[in-house]
Amino acid sequence: MKKVFIYTVAALFLNFFGQAQDIKQAKDAIDAEQYEKAKNMLETITSLKPTDGYAKFLLGNVCLFLGDYEAAKNNFNVGITCSSKGNFGYIGLGNIALDKGDVVEAERYFALATQNSSKRDLEEKVYIGKAYTFSENYDYKKAIEILSKSREIDPANTDVLLALADAYKFNKKQNDSYECYREAFRLDSTLLRAKMGLGTLIKNAHNFPSALTSFDEVIALNPNYGPVYRELAETQYLWALNDARNYDSHISKGLTFYEKYMSLTDYSLDSRMRHADFLILAKDYKALETEANQMSKLDNVNPRIYRYLGYSAYYNNNFDTAINSLTSFVSDPSNRVIGRDYFYIGAGRLCKGLNSAPIDNVLIDTGISDLKKSFDMTPAVAVELPELAKKLYDKKVYIKAASVYEIAIANTETKSYLMDNFYFASSVYWSYYNAENLNEQQIELLKKADASLDIVIKASPSTQDAYLFKARIQVLLKNDTLVAKNYEDFITAAKTKSPDEFTTKGMKSKLVEAYNNLGIIYAANDKLKAKDNFNKTLGIDPANQYAVDQLKTLK
Repeated sequence: MKKVFIYTVAALFLNFFGQAQDIKQAKDAIDAEQYEKAKNMLETITSLKPTDGYAKFLLGNVCLFLGDYEAAKNNFNVGITCSSKGNFGYIGLGNIALDKGDVVEAERYFALATQNSSKRDLEEKVYIGKAYTFSENYDYKKAIEILSKSREIDPANTDVLLALADAYKFNKKQNDSYECYREAFRLDSTLLRAKMGLGTLIKNAHNFPSALTSFDEVIALNPNYGPVYRELAETQYLWALNDARNYDSHISKGLTFYEKYMSLTDYSLDSRMRHADFLILAKDYKALETEANQMSKLDNVNPRIYRYLGYSAYYNNNFDTAINSLTSFVSDPSNRVIGRDYFYIGAGRLCKGLNSAPIDNVLIDTGISDLKKSFDMTPAVAVELPELAKKLYDKKVYIKAASVYEIAIANTETKSYLMDNFYFASSVYWSYYNAENLNEQQIELLKKADASLDIVIKASPSTQDAYLFKARIQVLLKNDTLVAKNYEDFITAAKTKSPDEFTTKGMKSKLVEAYNNLGIIYAANDKLKAKDNFNKTLGIDPANQYAVDQLKTLK
């Protein structure tokens, strides 16, 4: 009996130890961003032990990483019915609720996950903190609050330190983040993610050479740790943006690092998708198209492939494919749609409409609506709108150019904000410069254009053409007082220019316009000023018939 008992206990121990090892290996695969490998391992574990709620939770998390919300939700729902650690499933459901923006529901699930936990059960707190950190609707301060309390309970818990370091990093608390990463690595020198985290902080500070050195130290510890090559690739991309002279070299190095990353994450569909995301950043759309076609062979129904096909098709001027692929993607309510998806739909429709003969104004209007939707979701796309607006402007489709510029200037943080305001005003003016009877909507848009020029002038008072267009707009609004003021301001600003710039043909033409308009306005009540302005016109253009005729009437 004693031997049977010993053997039974030993068998139970080995079974427990073996499963613990399997879970650890699955978590190592997750940390290495080998999600397909982790998924397969966890599916095996959960099939062998259906009552393991923790394994179901980890499997659900992997499904979230892969963007499969339905599978994630199913695993979490099954997990909460498990007899072992079923409470973790509530954390997964709370994470999904957060992503949907339902904070109350998320907090209810998190409360269920911890209701029977002791003060020292910190793993649940770690995953709740991660949910607040990495959710679509993140709350970094909440994550920091939860994880800081956990650290007080167990200051040497490296899982807590890593999660807290991430939350601090995303909340722009770089010093606090650095301290947590450093302490986690001091406590456990096998934590490559902690060592890599130190490098990401240096990268985010744009100290790119030092960041590369830091990542090389991770490689020295384990040359097969895939995520560090992704960080190296992203470092080269950021460096390229800040080093235009060596842009191509940095991008080439970045792509090489990303290939290495993919080779260490088994060229799964997920790693290919990450590669595709990087190709979008690198603007290598030919390679993106190739990668998208390769992905379609692996999984011809994965919806994200439509995104990559659409993006690459747009830049390869295949606007129909871009529109159709992305419309299919955004039409599926189960997909996680981002603002950039609507940007390329709108851009594709705009370009197709502009290239049609005759120009398809209806299609352009639809495209502009998509661009507005894109901006509402992701205001950062404003930096790319001026290029589209300029296409319309150059084709003299001014009113539609104004609509696109108007979307762009709603984001006041872009580098081209002042120029976009100027072109918005210019587009509005050219839309109506021949109009005789303006309606109320047109008048309001002209007033908005005038206000945009005020923004330009406030930031750059020497921009003489801003005064010029303000004068032209006031001509349309029939406000002679402001017409005169702005033409005078234009002349004053123009006179500050260098002799070479002041005497160009374009500048002379604008000065003639200003002097002639001032002459007409002053002719009503100050003939001397009127004559003076017309004579100034003749000083620039002695053959100007309009000035000659007006001087005759003033004698």
